[in-house]
Amino acid sequence: MPFVALYDTDALFPNSQRDLLIRIGMTGLVQAKWTQRIIDDLGVALARSFPDIPDERLERLKGLINGSVPDCLVTGYEPLIDSLKLPDPDDRHVLAAAIKAGAQVIVTANLKDFPAGDLSPWNVEAKSPDDFVLDQIHIDDKVVFACIQQIVDSRKRHPATIRDVLTELDRSGLVQSVAALRTS
Repeated sequence: MPFVALYDTDALFPNSQRDLLIRIGMTGLVQAKWTQRIIDDLGVALARSFPDIPDERLERLKGLINGSVPDCLVTGYEPLIDSLKLPDPDDRHVLAAAIKAGAQVIVTANLKDFPAGDLSPWNVEAKSPDDFVLDQIHIDDKVVFACIQQIVDSRKRHPATIRDVLTELDRSGLVQSVAALRTS
C-alpha cells in the first residue's frame, strides 16, 4: 500500500507549491489525495486573491488538478465529519477525508488546527508543506528534483530556470526544502 497524503486547500494555494505537490503525487512517491470540497475551496481562495481570473479559467484549473493524479479524489467521507473533534469545526472535513482515504499525513499550512492529540487516534499526522516536501527529498531527492525540472520545462509563456522556481518555492514557505535541493 502506498504512502497516502491528503493535501489541504492551503497547501495547494501558492502556484509553484501546488505544482510541486501535484507532481510529487504524479511520480507515485506518494498517493496524493484531496476532495472536491478542497478543490472548490481552492477556487474560492484563488478568486478572492485574483478577482480578475475568469470563472472558466478557475474551472479549467480545478479540472486539471482533479485529472492530474489517478485516484486522487476522496469521496464518501461526509458521514464521518460530525463525529470528529478539531479546534476549528470547519476543518473536520479534511480529517474525515484523510481517515476515509487511509492517509498517514495531512499536508497543511494550518498546523494549529490539526493538533496531534486529535489526529493520533486515526494514525494521521499533520505536516507543513515544507516538512512534507523535505521528507520526500530525504526519500528520493532525484525524483523531487525531476519535479522541479518538469515545472521549469512546463513554463512556456514565462520561461523559468531551476533557480527561478526554487526562489518561488522559497518565497511560498518551502525554505528547508529549497535549501536541501540547492545542496543536493
